[in-house]
Amino acid sequence: MLNDVKNLKIKLFADGADLATMIELSKKPFIKGLTTNPTLMRKAGIQDYKKFAKDVLAEIREKPISFEVFSDNLDEMIEQAIKISSWGSNVNVKIPITNSQGIETTQAIKELSSRGISLNITAILTTEQVEKVVNVLDMDSPAFISVFAGRIADTGRDPIPVMKDALKIMKYKPKSELIWASPRELLNVIQANEIGCHIITSTSDILKKLDTIGKDLSEYSLETVKMFRDDAVASGYII
Repeated sequence: MLNDVKNLKIKLFADGADLATMIELSKKPFIKGLTTNPTLMRKAGIQDYKKFAKDVLAEIREKPISFEVFSDNLDEMIEQAIKISSWGSNVNVKIPITNSQGIETTQAIKELSSRGISLNITAILTTEQVEKVVNVLDMDSPAFISVFAGRIADTGRDPIPVMKDALKIMKYKPKSELIWASPRELLNVIQANEIGCHIITSTSDILKKLDTIGKDLSEYSLETVKMFRDDAVASGYII
């Protein structure tokens, strides 16, 4: 059992869209990169996509950060990706595995990868999708392959076999790295680390729990009892 976040081999990427939080997290040595997406940005109240991205990149210049295209048209998707890529040398462009109509984006991925654009292929949930991406990636272009392990788990399926198979498939493209995306709990960080996954994205809620790695369970039990006791006293409960 790991007893310290510094012993993790996997790279931790912070996932979010709050500018102040992103800047704060980027300064932490154990955060190796950052990701965001249009849904997180909308929840954060972002109205100007390009301005937000430029503001982020003005502060975070070294660590990789992913911004996503949002067009449903594959040609426009390529155009958006080229523009986003030009915003900074540390930018990875997120391309969904299909558009919202279910049309595969592999041809757009192939075109962009052949141009040497650093990609983050997102919303992947099956090994078949991983295979299709790996088949079109350029051998010399870096890419993140983002498998939504958390969403696989949400369906009652164990994501670990899928993630292990993805790692095997990706060996043919050594510049690709597997992301364990949408983790649901701190345990997922440990699981991803143990199978040799390259990266895991984590929201602030999970990152806040990193200090509990390896925590003594008896001590944790006592803290829990004290919490219940303190809340009952503070509420003035009587029986």
